[in-house]
Amino acid sequence: MTVTGPDFIALQVRDLERAAGFYEERLGLRRAPFSPPHAVVFATTPVPFAVRETQPDVDLDAGGRAGLGVALWLHSTDAQTLHDALEAVGVPILTPPFDGPFGRTFAFADPDGYAVTIHDKQ
Repeated sequence: MTVTGPDFIALQVRDLERAAGFYEERLGLRRAPFSPPHAVVFATTPVPFAVRETQPDVDLDAGGRAGLGVALWLHSTDAQTLHDALEAVGVPILTPPFDGPFGRTFAFADPDGYAVTIHDKQ
């Protein structure tokens, strides 16, 4: 029995429609044709990405940054342009753009405080 790699990624969020709207409006993600109850799945490749309501035992306000210890990287076709658009509307930038092995790269905080890194090298 072998694990072959990530197959689905979901972030638990405080307000499902607010979070889904952020990822749609600010990052350009599109909803998949079907999402389970209490979640919004986006049509991302190669791994589906979703936001979902919190589980009953999860308290995102219980101190510390949401997702602390998890690195979430999303690919963009133009990281610098996305950075500039996010910065222009006041999205907190955690790491300013820099050029590295994954192309132009930067990190921001989403509405729930998750750190999301964007890069543009395939």
